[in-house]
Amino acid sequence: MLRSLFSGVSGLRNHQIRMDVIGNNISNVNTVAFKSGRVTFKEGFNQLLSGGNRPPGDRGGMNPVQVGLGMQIGSVDTIFSQGNLETTGLETDIAIQGDSFFIARKGNQSYYTRAGNFQVDADGKLVSPANGYAIQGKVAVNGVFTNQTIRDIQLPYGQKAPAKATANVKLAGNLDASVPVFAVTDPDGVGPMVAGFNADTRAVAANAKSWTQASITVFDSLGTRYDVKTFLYKSAAAQWKWAVDSADLVAQGVPVGTITGGGTFNFNPDGTMTAPALQSITFTPPGAAAMSLSMDPGSGVSGLTYYSGATTAVLRDQDGYMSGTLQSFVVDKIGKVTGSFSNGVNVELAQIALADFNNPAGLMKVGDNMYHESSNSGGPVLGYAQEFSKSTLTSGALEMSNVDLAQEFTAMIIAQRGFQANSKVITTSDELLQELVNLKR
Repeated sequence: MLRSLFSGVSGLRNHQIRMDVIGNNISNVNTVAFKSGRVTFKEGFNQLLSGGNRPPGDRGGMNPVQVGLGMQIGSVDTIFSQGNLETTGLETDIAIQGDSFFIARKGNQSYYTRAGNFQVDADGKLVSPANGYAIQGKVAVNGVFTNQTIRDIQLPYGQKAPAKATANVKLAGNLDASVPVFAVTDPDGVGPMVAGFNADTRAVAANAKSWTQASITVFDSLGTRYDVKTFLYKSAAAQWKWAVDSADLVAQGVPVGTITGGGTFNFNPDGTMTAPALQSITFTPPGAAAMSLSMDPGSGVSGLTYYSGATTAVLRDQDGYMSGTLQSFVVDKIGKVTGSFSNGVNVELAQIALADFNNPAGLMKVGDNMYHESSNSGGPVLGYAQEFSKSTLTSGALEMSNVDLAQEFTAMIIAQRGFQANSKVITTSDELLQELVNLKR
């Protein structure tokens, strides 16, 4: 009778543990990226009353006689199934789709989490709001990942992006093939007039359609803006020449002796350029590095062309910019953080690192939605989304808890019935003991 009493006690105790796990699951039904737990039971010890015997030859064998002594907790498992994603629209909210974990660090100690509800602290570090642990990844310098070391991700608003001097511009459009050759001397005999391509000859009405100008804003190494203007004029059949407007640059403060730029475009009978080549404009802005602008006229019908029709040649697509300050950032599906600066430039700032484990169920929960590796989880395999990791990231969303309320309520009913049944064993055993005591009466 005492055996049945203690078996019932073990059932009560362990069903209570199951209820504790169920209660924890239900209480975390709205916890970000929470992973539900599950309890499994196993049979306890068995008392051997008599051993088994082999058949002696004229009789059958005897099985062992054993009485069980209750039940025990077999395991408390963490179920790492994918939770649904909830759209939040916050740039610092990031959800993992896959089996990976974010890496959070406190000093030299690393922790792992699925909760991506991050914040940017006063120092610009990307941190977990639950405990301030810094999220890890690699950080770019001027948009280039020169160092692959995984460290704290820092995204300070207001940080500067350095200016970049313009190095390349494109010349595109059409030069009218039907216009007359530009007259570099006085075509109507009305003088006096300076010969050559200049303001005097450009003012002649007969030359009005035989030349055009194209301009573009460029930036020097300090981010100072300069308007670069070029003249293009028809110098011969199937030929146009171009020259930089030095006077305009001089008016903007550029020393006159530093300005060069000019060349010739020859065209084929089909209207495309003959052996098109890069041409350049050079000048030295005051206080900044010397500039060399490669002017690319393109090739074929996609480049500068020579057809009868309106002249539409323009300079476009320069690659320089002034300095700017960080205003916002976005995270793409592979975890790259791209900053948007006030100068209109987007620069890669960092990439969020991920960790994978051979046995994620072996991780130890340490609170604050964090896990720590254990001897049975295996060491972390560090990498990046779609690079050493099959996971992807979704910005502006959070992973929800994977608790299934219908399943938890069903498990609660089962645990309650198991508790009631074991309590009945205890009360019945107590009644039997009471009858035993009453034998003396």
